[in-house]
This record gives sequence, structure tokens and C-alpha cells, in this order.
Amino acid sequence: MAHNTTKSSYNQLADRLNRFPQGAPPSELLFKILKMLFSEKESRLVALMPIKPFTAKKASRIWKMNLTSTQMVLDELAGRAILVDIEQNGESVYVLPPPMAGFFEFSLMRVRDDIDQKVLSELFYEYLNVEEDFIKDLFTRDLTQVGRAFVQEPALSRENALHVLDYERATEVIKGASHRSVSLCYCRHKMHHLGKACDAPQEICMTFNNVAASLVKHGHARSLEVEESLDLLQIAYEHNLVQFGENVREEVTFICNCCACCCEALTAARRFAILSPIHTTNFIPVIAKSDCNGCGKCVIACPVEAMSLVSANNPVKPEMKVAKLNEDICLGCGVCVRTCAKGNIQLKSRSSRVITPLNGTHRAVLMAIERGQLQNLIFDNRVLWSHRAMAGVLGVILKLPPFKQILANQQVKSRYLEALINHIEI
Repeated sequence: MAHNTTKSSYNQLADRLNRFPQGAPPSELLFKILKMLFSEKESRLVALMPIKPFTAKKASRIWKMNLTSTQMVLDELAGRAILVDIEQNGESVYVLPPPMAGFFEFSLMRVRDDIDQKVLSELFYEYLNVEEDFIKDLFTRDLTQVGRAFVQEPALSRENALHVLDYERATEVIKGASHRSVSLCYCRHKMHHLGKACDAPQEICMTFNNVAASLVKHGHARSLEVEESLDLLQIAYEHNLVQFGENVREEVTFICNCCACCCEALTAARRFAILSPIHTTNFIPVIAKSDCNGCGKCVIACPVEAMSLVSANNPVKPEMKVAKLNEDICLGCGVCVRTCAKGNIQLKSRSSRVITPLNGTHRAVLMAIERGQLQNLIFDNRVLWSHRAMAGVLGVILKLPPFKQILANQQVKSRYLEALINHIEI
């Protein structure tokens, strides 16, 4: 009987996670992971939490628990980076982040002894890299993805640099953040426990703004000043690491510095390249083939295997090779530009710009529409949204292209939403 109760509470938690667009497909591996991160009581309580941020008072009402006990549970969960706590107008507001980018990574962003990180790493590897449903679900279901690549700014020509917007620059994300922090790279830390980590730096992945403030507060990350953050970015460039960050223009919460061998995002980019699992930069490399000597350095450096060596078709030197780019899978990160000793690779602007959602709400609405889950954002099964939150979601919907508005209306089947959309079209 106890076994059934336990599994039921973790099933409820999995259902709660999957009400948000970035969910986690249920499996025995997922339940093993959740059991390591949540007690049975915690899983039952967290399963009741709304998608939108909530206060201790709201949690107290939902849990039917006195405020002191509620606060203790919330602080314990925030202390383990299961919840993110944010200070708003002198009051703590809590939110349950998605598994990725979220509490899966947070669990390995520092060395800790309250859980067996080796066992957890093995479970993560099986769930994400072997079972594969989670990674496919996260990176390949939609047009709108969780993350995007940043161009390596030193690879830009002076002319190209004029066309890069601030939100496309990792340096500007760093400079504009209210808080900055660094922690262990989740991916390389995980692979370290499996004996498969590369020699790229581990303490190099950065978080920003409210998420950084929460992680620093609870000891999961180390606070950074602007200059040290920029120094870490330079170290990442020197190790040919790719900057993979949150797919939003405002209030970016993370920029990871990713290697091709350990990073799950780059692994997904290679496995499912045709499905574009990572939003690219607005640049694409151009190879001066007439000057290419076929050294292959760019092929080795490319994190998604977009570069290859092909015959130069030189009748005088029949064995001669030159580099060739597969534009369909190229991220436009610029790593190849920096590895070409002869300077034969340059970046040019893509023919059409990549569209980046404005903020987390915009991205969540787009993903929810594409996944048929918009009703979960608008009508939270546990707690009704405030009018302000509803207005924020509907405001995003009304700015969508007409065909996506139709999809949204079909999912919600709301006369109110239909009236709003029709009013905008008049």
C-alpha cells in the first residue's frame, strides 16, 4: 500500500511538471530521479503548486498548512534549488522551474553531499541520453525552442558587428544583468561522475538576474562582477566552447558554455539536426575554398558536425581536400572562424533573421500553443491566475500571427479569447 501511495505522489508531481510546456515524459527513470530530489511529502505538496509564481500565504492556503510550517517547507525546497525564490516588493515569491533548464541542472551545479551525485548523474544520463524521449520532447517538438546559440563576438568582422543587436551579444547580457553568478557546468559535472568528462573548464556556466540571485543566496552559485564574467566568457572562447543561452530577448537567465562531447543541447543538435533543436544565430560561415588547404581544424572544432572535408576536385592534386559547410545544421556560433589559421572563414548575415521571443512569458505562450497546452497557462487547475497574469498571457496571444491565434483559440475554446482576437482583427 505504501508503494502505491509513493508512486501516486510522484505521478502527481510528474503531471504537474507536464502542465508547463517544458515537461518531462513519465518513466521509471524519471520517478527514480524525482525520488532522489523530492521526499514523498514534498512531491505531494509541490504537485499542488500553480504554474505562476506564488507566495508563502498562497501555498499555505493550498496546502491547508499553517504559515510557519509552510514557510519552512518552501525555504527547504529553495535551499536545495528545487524552487527559485525571488524578492518582489519586500516579499519572497516562489516558482517551480521546469526540469530543464531548471532543477535538473541545479542539482549538479555544485558539489554536495546531501544526495549521491554519482547515482543521480547515472540516472540523468540514462534518462536524457539513452532513453531519449525527454531530449526529443524538449528539443524537437516545436518551432520555438528553449535555447539559442550566441555568436562568438571576436569572430565578427567590423561590418558584421554593426548588425548585432544587444540581446544577441553575450557581453551585453552580462553587462545588463541585475545579478550574475557562475557555477559548475551541469553537463561536464555529470559526465565527470561517469568518467567521461572532457578537460574543458567546469566552473564556467553563468546565470543572471533573479535566478542568479536565488542560486547565490542558497550557495548553489558564486556571485560575479561584470569583469570576471567577461573574463570567463573569454576563457570559453579560448576553449572553443559554444554559448548556449535562454531563448529570450529580455531578462536572460542563463548562458552555458558548452562542449560538443558533454552538452545535452549540442548532442541534441547533432542527433536531431534536421529538426533544428537549437535556435541559431543570425550568421552563417562562408569558406574561401580557393584558399582552403584542407587542414580540417574547423571540422574538428565544429560542435554540431556541420563542417566536413570533401574533394577539392583539383586535377593536379587529386588527394587535396577542402572544407564544406552544411548550412542546414550550422548554429552560426563562429567557432570555426576562430580556428581557421589562414583566416579563410568569415561570417555573413543569414538571409532571414531568426526571431527571438521577447521574454519568458512570450516563449511559454508560443511553446504552449505549439504543444497544445495553452489552456494550462491560462487556466491553472490549482489556482486561478490574477487579472494581471491573465492580461500578460492574452497580450502575448493577441500579438501572434493570425494562424497561431486560431490555434490558441481552438485549444482554450474560450469565447472571451475569440472575442478579443476578433476585435483585434477588425
